[in-house]
Amino acid sequence: MATVTEKGSISIHTENIFPIIKKFLYSDHEIFLRELVSNAVDATQKLKKLASMGEFNGDLGDLKIEVSFDKKKRTITVSDKGLGMTGEEIKKYINQIAFSGAAEFVEKFKDKADAKDIIGKFGLGFYSAFMVADQVEVVSKSYKEGTEAARWECDGSTEFELSGAEKETRGSDVILHVNADSEEFLDEFRLKGILEKYCKFLPVEIKFGTKDESVEDGVDKDDKPKYKTVTTDRIINNTSPIWTKAPLELKDEDYLAFYKELYPFTEDPLFWIHLNVDYPFNLTGVLYFPKIKNDFEIQRNKIQLYSRQVFITDEVKDVVPDFLMLLHGVLDSPDIPLNVSRSYLQSDASVKKISSHITKKVADKLVDMFIKDRGEFEKKWDDISVFVKYGIISDEKFAEKAKEFTLLKNTDGQYFTLKEYEDKVKANQTDKDKNVVYLYTSDVKKQHSFIEIANHRAYDVLVMDGVLDSHFINHLEQKLEKTQLRRVDSDTIDKLIAKDEAIASVLSKEEEDSVKTIFETAINNKNMTVAVESLSPDDLPVTITMSEWMRRMKDMARTGGGGGGGFNFMGAMPDSYNVAINGNHALVQKILKAETEEHKTKLAKQVYDLALLSQNMLTGADLTSFIKRSVELVG
Repeated sequence: MATVTEKGSISIHTENIFPIIKKFLYSDHEIFLRELVSNAVDATQKLKKLASMGEFNGDLGDLKIEVSFDKKKRTITVSDKGLGMTGEEIKKYINQIAFSGAAEFVEKFKDKADAKDIIGKFGLGFYSAFMVADQVEVVSKSYKEGTEAARWECDGSTEFELSGAEKETRGSDVILHVNADSEEFLDEFRLKGILEKYCKFLPVEIKFGTKDESVEDGVDKDDKPKYKTVTTDRIINNTSPIWTKAPLELKDEDYLAFYKELYPFTEDPLFWIHLNVDYPFNLTGVLYFPKIKNDFEIQRNKIQLYSRQVFITDEVKDVVPDFLMLLHGVLDSPDIPLNVSRSYLQSDASVKKISSHITKKVADKLVDMFIKDRGEFEKKWDDISVFVKYGIISDEKFAEKAKEFTLLKNTDGQYFTLKEYEDKVKANQTDKDKNVVYLYTSDVKKQHSFIEIANHRAYDVLVMDGVLDSHFINHLEQKLEKTQLRRVDSDTIDKLIAKDEAIASVLSKEEEDSVKTIFETAINNKNMTVAVESLSPDDLPVTITMSEWMRRMKDMARTGGGGGGGFNFMGAMPDSYNVAINGNHALVQKILKAETEEHKTKLAKQVYDLALLSQNMLTGADLTSFIKRSVELVG
């Protein structure tokens, strides 16, 4: 073993630094490997930079970084062929921790759940090794000619040993002697998983494998046996992911292949946006628009955030606008530090600018797609509408731009911009109060009879069956002047779009009262409010509706908008309906003329059940009774 040439103390203000690191970072202790590999990448890239500047004229050679472990010896080793360090440089960069005072640090972080952001912030990246190791060695040789290799050792106290070492090649080997509490990291799959999580796209090749030191390979200068190191040659990273390339270099197949690399076994995305910004901040990345099912299965193949190709997090809520959290892909910004905290993301000016820029780029992309090929845009609309509507509801700047490409779809499968739709229906669907009424359906099949009645009046009906449409409808009413949206089954058609002309009733006041009594007796349900109305003879004899307000509140409650405080008031309320009896329909007049009160009630019940049946509201014993009664009446 080489002679120890120097002993000393690490320049910090307290001996408690290592217990603090272990305590506060224990939940995230796997990041030690990210920190060490990132350091190795930095050392390698700096050497390449010096070579490109002509300040290093040696042979760069194979620059792969090697990560290996030896289960028997309980070691993990990270080796690079980068700049390397002299003994003096080790003392400068490793021993002198840039730290303002441990007492201040402890006070600041003792109550913080997010204490993991200390790593890096105080220059402690290398020292994260002591989260898993009870001894750390660094063997390093500088790229500078005429320098000797050095070995630094520390057992987790503030004491270190620095000595000369034998090392043929430039670069650094960081050797961790894993402690008893961290044996999980002496496992191939665990280590490989961490490397693939954090280092999958690092710009220097990472070779990973196991060490087998049972094979002797000669002796060292002290006549002690040396061991041949056997390492599995497995490269675990893609050094040139597509976001590091110019869009002009890439084809659609490249973007799709990268999407599959990120999210195996998923459907192809609809389209993507390639970000490449260098002012006023640095940002690159690719965002994909996936196909979102209408049940709003929130993701979550999350967007991944990187800093210089090192993975930081997939919790990007404060970097990406909320309405785009459903997107997939990657963002990379060197302006965001590796060890970012949630509070940092929330307060940092660069992060806010990045979020605004992403919103703008998405809006610009959608405008461009709409203008270039409206037909293709319409084909994608059903899939992307959830993003657009979410953005319109939650982001004013996006909503302003979205006016250009937001589409409304009717039951005939036609698409209209907001302005186009207003022009289409204004003449025919303006009520007596000068409000333009947009009729909509939330379920084309279930509400088909109501749609048919509306179409019979030459009224158009929009399809609003998306998970966010109850909120989007409210937004439209707030933004569109003198415009109201009403679900097609929320009232009789002549009340939905009330005109000045009224249809006369063929019944006298006494007959209307009699019809009302007959149906109330037949229905016998306090949640059904019966009224006799003068409707077209062509309309249904009985129409069951729920008011627009009630339906809308219930729809919003189902998607998280109905009341707060942990209690869903609308969800707790019983359903209440309006039953409109069409006094001008021939069946109603036939019921009035029935010979007995019992027969009148039976006929009224039959007509009422037909109305329930048309809306899938007739079930169980009521459905059985209806079938039996139908057989009797037909017989």
